[in-house]
Amino acid sequence: MTTTRRTLLRATAGFAVASPAIVPEIVRAQPAWPAKPITIVVNFPAGGLTDGIARSFGQHVQQSTGQQVIIDNKPGASGNIGAALVARAPADGYTFLHSVSSTLVQNRVMFKSLGFDPDKDFTIVSGTSSGVLPVVVHKSVPVGNLKELVEYARKNKVNFGSWALGSSAHVFAQGLNQKYGLNMEVVTYKGEAPMWQDMGAGQLQAAMGSPQAFNALLVKGEIKPIAAPSRVRAGKLPDVPTSIEQGFTDDSFVVRGWLALAAPAATPKPVVQKMSDLWVAAADSEPGRKMMESFGLTEKPLNHEEVMKDYEVLKATVIPRIVALGITPE
Repeated sequence: MTTTRRTLLRATAGFAVASPAIVPEIVRAQPAWPAKPITIVVNFPAGGLTDGIARSFGQHVQQSTGQQVIIDNKPGASGNIGAALVARAPADGYTFLHSVSSTLVQNRVMFKSLGFDPDKDFTIVSGTSSGVLPVVVHKSVPVGNLKELVEYARKNKVNFGSWALGSSAHVFAQGLNQKYGLNMEVVTYKGEAPMWQDMGAGQLQAAMGSPQAFNALLVKGEIKPIAAPSRVRAGKLPDVPTSIEQGFTDDSFVVRGWLALAAPAATPKPVVQKMSDLWVAAADSEPGRKMMESFGLTEKPLNHEEVMKDYEVLKATVIPRIVALGITPE
């Protein structure tokens, strides 16, 4: 912030003598943001969508501000460990969280204790669409669509991979279990990367996640996409029908959410707004554009005002849905 001459005159009006040394001290007290490196805590391992967007968008922030942006991966407890660290960090604009919306929405009803309060401890700076997250099966599973997966799961053991407790993948699998009387076991990981490793090894029969993260398995023929749990088909997999097109119209089978860039709640509003502007602009930068294209993302990020409004909508729709599934908090 800039200290004007008028402000200085007001501040020194009560003194008989104002020392010139006071002026530079006041100016130095509030340096322009950012004045030092920025840390973005990613609460999932490297290699997935959340990490990839943080790194590419962070590169744009670094180039635009001239300050180093450090990506610090802190996975664990379905994102709660990293989120709790940021919640306790100084609200000075130098520590941010990059997470999935489920950390701030679903986790509050999935865990008995989070270590943070999603509403009181954070303000959301920006939200980047996570795109379409297709459902895939291992090559050994003889199914080609969701109806066949349901029938297969009635007679066979199915481990369904989820990158976090309460994630969209978890809700989707539990929705199938509840609606069709299945007993698929949801296997929870600390992120997408380890989940896809197990899928490649044949330890999972089904999973759901980002096309870029599972692309290597797809190229090798280790997996088969069978559905896009969304209202539109995946740009990278246009031949894979949506869940709605396959007759699965229940809300549990239509995934919605975004990647959240969040800051400690008391972070100064001007800093939040500037970081929001930088994050939205990052989608059009060279590293950001390449990353979004690789994951098949087309929607521009939501700015601070937009994402805070959508946050309320997401809570009002997703939380009751999870409660209705009867998932016991851990």
